[in-house]
Amino acid sequence: MVKPVSRLGAHRSVVAVPRRSTVDLIVIELRKAILAGDLSVGSPLGEVEIAAQLGVSRGPLREAAQRLVQEGLLVAIPGRGLRVRRIEGAEIADLYEARLAVEAHAARRLAQRPNAVETAELEACLARLTAVSEGEEAMPIGDADLEFHRQLVDLVGSTHLSAQISTLLAETRIANLSMADGYQVLRTVSPTYRELIDAIVRGDGDAAAWALSRQFEAAVARLTGKDHSAETIEAPIGDEPLAFTPIESLE
Repeated sequence: MVKPVSRLGAHRSVVAVPRRSTVDLIVIELRKAILAGDLSVGSPLGEVEIAAQLGVSRGPLREAAQRLVQEGLLVAIPGRGLRVRRIEGAEIADLYEARLAVEAHAARRLAQRPNAVETAELEACLARLTAVSEGEEAMPIGDADLEFHRQLVDLVGSTHLSAQISTLLAETRIANLSMADGYQVLRTVSPTYRELIDAIVRGDGDAAAWALSRQFEAAVARLTGKDHSAETIEAPIGDEPLAFTPIESLE
């Protein structure tokens, strides 16, 4: 007879948490600098200066930069090296078309299964956006706006959709940073956010998608300079000298 083995006496296997590599840490620091506007759009990636500040060789820096090329944050220009990507003109409309495809699908999926817990997550994001919009700092407002849209898609529970929206939202920040007058956000929260949540609650996916469509049309008009009527808050970008924290202190 096989004796039962007590679970209490069994040895537990400990799964080691993978340690971030130097390249991973460089990617994180570069991405933060780009999305904060510290590395301005269109500017070259100063490999020598950045490598010296990070305390790394140019090899891992270049590997990290190539990852950001794949993410769409950096672009390789023949004969001119790597530069921070600029998104403007027709690219903006195309970006929001892609966002609408992903986010409208997410909204419809959530509307098919109205859930109080999921709705509460969106309500919390909207409350955060509303609260920070009462201030005068553009970046926190922009962050809260992007977080609402990220949460909308993440609630679907699809790894692929979440990866797609992460890239699209990073590109949205780049598009905002590419504006001729500097980084700007709306001073007031669009009523389409409220309409979107209410439509999901009552199970109306088409109405939720329509709210997103109108919100995005207004964003494209503002970012392409076709609509100057919206009241905005601007953020000073690139006023402070660029300074990276040495990687060894982050490991």
